[in-house]
Amino acid sequence: MANDIIDILKKKITETPLDAKWEEVGEVVEVADGVASIAGLTHCRYAEMLKIGDRATAMALNLEEDRVGAIVFDHLETIKAGDQVALTGQVMSIPVGEAMMGRVVNPLGSPIDGGPAIKGDKNMPMEKIAPGVIARESVKTPLQTGIKAIDAMIPIGRGQRELIIGDRGTGKTAIAIDTIINQKGKDVICVYVAIGQKESKIAKIVAKLKEEGAMEHTIVVVAGASDSAAMGFMAPYAGCAIGEYFMDKGQDALIVYDDLSKHAWAYRELSLLLCRPPGREAYPGDVFYLHSRLLERAAKLNKDQGGGSITALPIIETQAGDVSAYIPTNVISITDGQIYLETDLFYQGIRPAVNAGLSVSRVGSSAQIKAMKQVAGKLRLELAQYREMAAFAQFGSDLDEDTRRQIERGKRLTEILKQSQYDPMPVEEQVAVIFAVVNGLLDNVAADKIADTQKTILMALRTTHKKVLESVREKKELDEKLEAELTEAINGIVANG
Repeated sequence: MANDIIDILKKKITETPLDAKWEEVGEVVEVADGVASIAGLTHCRYAEMLKIGDRATAMALNLEEDRVGAIVFDHLETIKAGDQVALTGQVMSIPVGEAMMGRVVNPLGSPIDGGPAIKGDKNMPMEKIAPGVIARESVKTPLQTGIKAIDAMIPIGRGQRELIIGDRGTGKTAIAIDTIINQKGKDVICVYVAIGQKESKIAKIVAKLKEEGAMEHTIVVVAGASDSAAMGFMAPYAGCAIGEYFMDKGQDALIVYDDLSKHAWAYRELSLLLCRPPGREAYPGDVFYLHSRLLERAAKLNKDQGGGSITALPIIETQAGDVSAYIPTNVISITDGQIYLETDLFYQGIRPAVNAGLSVSRVGSSAQIKAMKQVAGKLRLELAQYREMAAFAQFGSDLDEDTRRQIERGKRLTEILKQSQYDPMPVEEQVAVIFAVVNGLLDNVAADKIADTQKTILMALRTTHKKVLESVREKKELDEKLEAELTEAINGIVANG
């Protein structure tokens, strides 16, 4: 009997073709809260895409001795214990292509705007090693936000990572949206990643981008407040993969991550569900790596690599202005500077509420045109000094002439840097109005009249003195002749009121 069994086994082995394909299939042991525990996947790799049953997509995050912990992205309600799980052999990826332009998609690349299905040109991996030092070049091409306070004092270059940080309701998203609107006609592809935002807020943003004609160069990736933590975790990586598709083609991309605080919350939730040990503030120990591996992928590639770039504008929400909390300090240390928005300034009506003392760009004037460097060189220092002097002046009435003059100049600088939302300004117009203040051309205008005077100056420069603005735009620097023309034009406009 035993010999018969051996003979049958030998026959089966010899009849099996050498090129026979085998497939490793696992089984769901338990599933809850968007996390599945799977047995039988011996050869599963980290971040590998898995297929559960016929429809659900998951990604392996925990590789244990006898189990795989995976996060489930879709059709969670259909999954049950005993379902079969298949390996795909590929890292979690998203289909990307030109057809995505102007669309609203989820982190899996599927449209959620009610439009037709999107056909991707290629699959881009969600996780990818960032370009090395040799593949990069220095950041020196400006990415104009259209916001005077930022372009003058905290300039952003293509390939930079600039953090926007501040308390809830201080205008962080407004700065990002204005920057996207300002890229119209500038050959920059914009990707807006909304993480944990209310769907109603996202709908308003998309409607505004359409109204301003900015949706034509923008892709919106949404993991809303009602979506799973897995979607919130994956959203910024999906946005980055879309940006890399365009960077690899030699184009410039801008990615807004709104916001990474909620991204860290989503990761913390998943990590605790996967039974990873909690650390400070219950975050897992690798939460720093979570954001560093994402933001390192922003780069300006050299010409040999195609010359494309990704500029990242991550947003972080602070609690009561505490920039020394765990996630804010992490992201500050990863990025190339921060735009700090202060609640007190916001409620004083100084908007954007940029704190010039705490905000910094580590790229600095390398990312400014020469004309802006010339007019904005002393701007930040003067503004910071004015804030200190104004606070000091409240306690004393006897001020010397120089101090009084500096405070009056500071008032006018503060007023000129105020800017309405959805009203980005071309760089040549920014140069003109800042030039007027720093050179004392508006010293005789009352501080509360500066906003009206600015409108008058810009209206006249766009019509009567069009050639002066064109010269600033084309030359990108102020020579003596152009300074004299600008001074003459502004003095004439102010005099005629």
